[in-house]
Amino acid sequence: MSSSNSGGSLDGQQSASELTGNFEITGTEGKKSPSPDMSKRVAAKERIQQYYSQLTEGCGNDSCTNENCASSSSFRFKDIDRNKLAVEAISLSKDKAELCERRPSKVSRLPTPEGKQEGGPSCSPANVSAPSPSSTSLSSSTTSVATSVTAPGGPVGQGAKAKVPSPTSSCKLDLTANSSAKDREPEFLTEELLNRVIEECQAKKSWSRLIHLIGSVFNNPESILLSFRVKNESTHNPTSACDTDINSTSKALGTGTPMDCSESDSKLNSSLVSSDRKLSSTVDAGDVYPLDLASLRRAYSHLAEVPDQPFQGALINALLALAPTVDRDIRYRGALDRDPNYILVFVVVLEIPMLHWPEYLENAFPSICRAVGQLPVLYQARLAHIWAGFGAEKLRDMVHSLQQLITVQVINNELNWSATRRPGDIPAITGATRVLKILYYASMLGGKMDPLDLVEEEKRLSEADSLQEHMQGAFGFEIKDSTPPKEDPLGQQLGVQVIHCREPLVPWEDFINEPLNDNLELGDDYTNYRLESENKFSFVPYHFILTTASKHTSMYYDNRIRMLHERRAAFVQTLVHGGPPNPFLRVRVRRDHIVDDALVNLEMIAMEYPSDLRKQLFVEFEGEQGLDEGGVSKEFFQLIVEELFNPDIGMFTYNEQSHHFWFNSMSFENDAQFTLIGILLGLAIYNSCILDIHFPMVVYRKLMGKKGTFKDLYDVDPTLMKSLSEMLDYNDDDFQEVFEQTFRIGYKDVFGNNLTYDLKEGGENIFVTQENKLEFVDLYADYLLNKSIEQQFRAFKRGFLMVTSESPLRQLFRPDEIEVLVCGSKIFDFQALEKATTYDGGFTEDSTTIRHFWSVVHALPEEEKRKLLQFTTGTDRVPVGGLSKLKMIVARNGPDSDRLPTSHTCFNVLLLPEYSSEDKLRDRLLKAINYSKGFGML
Repeated sequence: MSSSNSGGSLDGQQSASELTGNFEITGTEGKKSPSPDMSKRVAAKERIQQYYSQLTEGCGNDSCTNENCASSSSFRFKDIDRNKLAVEAISLSKDKAELCERRPSKVSRLPTPEGKQEGGPSCSPANVSAPSPSSTSLSSSTTSVATSVTAPGGPVGQGAKAKVPSPTSSCKLDLTANSSAKDREPEFLTEELLNRVIEECQAKKSWSRLIHLIGSVFNNPESILLSFRVKNESTHNPTSACDTDINSTSKALGTGTPMDCSESDSKLNSSLVSSDRKLSSTVDAGDVYPLDLASLRRAYSHLAEVPDQPFQGALINALLALAPTVDRDIRYRGALDRDPNYILVFVVVLEIPMLHWPEYLENAFPSICRAVGQLPVLYQARLAHIWAGFGAEKLRDMVHSLQQLITVQVINNELNWSATRRPGDIPAITGATRVLKILYYASMLGGKMDPLDLVEEEKRLSEADSLQEHMQGAFGFEIKDSTPPKEDPLGQQLGVQVIHCREPLVPWEDFINEPLNDNLELGDDYTNYRLESENKFSFVPYHFILTTASKHTSMYYDNRIRMLHERRAAFVQTLVHGGPPNPFLRVRVRRDHIVDDALVNLEMIAMEYPSDLRKQLFVEFEGEQGLDEGGVSKEFFQLIVEELFNPDIGMFTYNEQSHHFWFNSMSFENDAQFTLIGILLGLAIYNSCILDIHFPMVVYRKLMGKKGTFKDLYDVDPTLMKSLSEMLDYNDDDFQEVFEQTFRIGYKDVFGNNLTYDLKEGGENIFVTQENKLEFVDLYADYLLNKSIEQQFRAFKRGFLMVTSESPLRQLFRPDEIEVLVCGSKIFDFQALEKATTYDGGFTEDSTTIRHFWSVVHALPEEEKRKLLQFTTGTDRVPVGGLSKLKMIVARNGPDSDRLPTSHTCFNVLLLPEYSSEDKLRDRLLKAINYSKGFGML
């Protein structure tokens, strides 16, 4: 597949099944002969469908005498629901019951001249082709996956539950036939026309006209583009779809400068605006918009209320024909280049409220999603801008419909997964995921974004405060050039990053699909991502659909690959230059001097071999025999964090209300200490260790390049945040007399001395008023969160980036998710831990000792439960994803004895003697978890 934007998907990924079988049609070439067994199955399926159609819709002959036909007055299944009729269809097929010759055909979606709407019936199938493109309006070859009805009596409709014909059935598309209707103008829909046709059909008790209208409009992109125009635009001239000069997307959405989408066509940024949405004042009064969204939604609502949905089969078949037509128009005929409004075809179709119904989820909805997902990035960005104006409720409905499609596909294929068949190989899943990405960015665009001037300022600060400058500050070295993480093409096109969105229209959690995550082989998926194969799809670029635990696993694979790379490089260095091999990042410390030893070790490594920080961590406690397979590192992190965050050291201050630590701007510790904490934080993430660190969220935002603002102040100082909020909310005229506040603020140092700081020059003489109170609040927050701790935080960030600069951390995770990576989950669900625990050495879940063990554990207070986790795993923190992700093993350690339980923290193994009673088990277990420290060899 070409990587060109002219026809590629947004990320350049496309599975082999999508490349070879996106839309199945039949022409003069490429026909394959099905096997005999396949032919029999197809024939049987078609025959059952014919009986079902006869039972639900009839043959269209009012004088029919077949008691198994719905058209007959003696029809014997009048009061039976459609599910039972489906069973009867199978029985009739087995019995080879009478099948009406004039059974209902699939509906033609070609425009039919008005003169052919009434008259006698004729139901013989015929192959048809579409009209040729108009010279003034971009139209594709309108095709039909169904047989045509050419009789004057018009087509006989399909029932509400009509099945879509199989791709291998006789009603395949034939592109070799010539059309006799190529000069006809396409039909189109308006709200008034649709309502009138529905009323007429209800009066005549025949839905033929509605079925024909729906089929003829929705299989033809030209007809869709002419439908539901605004009142002041011509709805009779087909050329208006191309000739309308409309306003830009960014202008209509009030986003300021128009998006630069194309140098050759200024109309590319044209937008759709509904009459029920308030426009920005920047939109000129004379602008013309091609689609009346409010009218479209009212019409769809009326259509959805039609009893039994008799048009459903026609609509499904029309959408199945529309998807390949649109795909060919865009890929090979330059539809979007000639007519930017062509993209509104997707807007109209995806507004259909029935798409999430089971009948549409099977074929029609997936085919449309695949067509949308293969749009060039340029036009996906435009769709995101359009959908951003739809509001939270509509976007949420669209997201839920796509999630339903993905979930249904996952469940339907659950028993078929294999090494060669993964969720990424299912076109319906990948297509829906690509559309979800567009909605993901639309949700951000329409949500609460950081102001543009703030984003620009952060960008300038980031460029000035480069990684190399960070290194110069503490250790005087520069690391090798690192490859920057890949940026998402759609985000790049839109100029949007997740970190800049404070609150999206649709919550982040709504984009996560749990069933999909449960069925993903993350190792294979990450391999596809690393190989960058065009024929393999990976969910890593679509991280919004993954849980934090799944993303953590993907990053784990990335980190392990880097560790192996560094290990190989170390062996090569040994072979070339001699000396002992050094495949690990070895840190040797004494328990009573852990901070000093760690600082010396890591400082020397960072100065001489900075790349060693990306090796696997291996910790040794002097005088102890523990071999670090993970457990020793966990205790190392816990002990050093306790030491560094001790209030007596004075590096951090602790807020009793928020229970968070904050940088002490008056600390006497040098920058190296803060750099050490940054390195430790990076090493913990890199080596999948969890720390007992309580930073406010703004710390993680700042690590990702953001500035602290007034909105971040609550987690740092809730009392101050409340006071400043009251100031902002106070609107009376006596503001100055009530607050008596100037632009000079006061604070205390570590010794309790009163100090002052002017937020602006001459601040002592500038009073805060109604006019400048917002400026005062912003300056105050900027001082506390940025300027006052600038030196300390720069050193801290420097250490963090030494380890994580090449990691996909920023690409995959939001600040709140990074907090979970560092601190672990906050939910202590020991019921989930019990379900996830396995047993060894003769124990089973039904063993008496095991039942006693869990009875004791569930009765413990939370503090004791934390100690049990500490004793068994080396840390009292809950892993990412909860305790269900902790693979703990309880193993039998001999018969009943007075020995205490022991553990292998590296492997999360608890060794438990087979105690004779529950009381004895409780006594020994509590002694073990309360009086354990250090490592020894058993």
